[in-house]
Amino acid sequence: MKKLKWFLFVAVLLAAPAMQAQLRFGVKGGVNIASVKFNRDVIDSENITGFHIGPMIELMIPVAGLGVDAAVVYSQKGFGLNDKGYRNDYIDVPVNLKYKIMLPLVKPYVAAGPYASFRVSGDKLRNIPGRVTDQLKAQSFAAGLNFTAGAEVFDIVQVGLTYSLGLTDNYKTYKVDNDIISYIGKPHTWMISAAVFF
Repeated sequence: MKKLKWFLFVAVLLAAPAMQAQLRFGVKGGVNIASVKFNRDVIDSENITGFHIGPMIELMIPVAGLGVDAAVVYSQKGFGLNDKGYRNDYIDVPVNLKYKIMLPLVKPYVAAGPYASFRVSGDKLRNIPGRVTDQLKAQSFAAGLNFTAGAEVFDIVQVGLTYSLGLTDNYKTYKVDNDIISYIGKPHTWMISAAVFF
């Protein structure tokens, strides 16, 4: 029994370094392809292109391949309408649960989690072309879910494709002469990202 206890003790000591979580810092950036889906078909919105960039952090348990990542990202989002772009600038704070296949050179991964989005500048109020009584208002706060698939190369660079599903109403339209909401819109964004870790 004593030998078994000593064996387990030594095994735990030897395995401990491999089980330790790895904390890394990096910078990510990329392209946004954003649009807004309204709850009525009165606005036929189009895609608009923007970008995102900011610092990120990743905490992984190497043996299990499980971990989390988070970022604080400056991000341009919005939608197109009648060949015009309605852009707003946000600070996005995504937090994801991540699973990574721990292969030697290329590590595929998937990640998912919530995000919070804070509007810092852009088109807060805009009149809608062709609808003189309606005014579009961008909201100051938004939230949603991100779903990502990608790969890590040489333990330094991660490349990923993210679908961002808005759960709150980023845009609301009001009648110009009162505060009655006419219709609302939720954002949908595809993001192509690359991250470099230090």
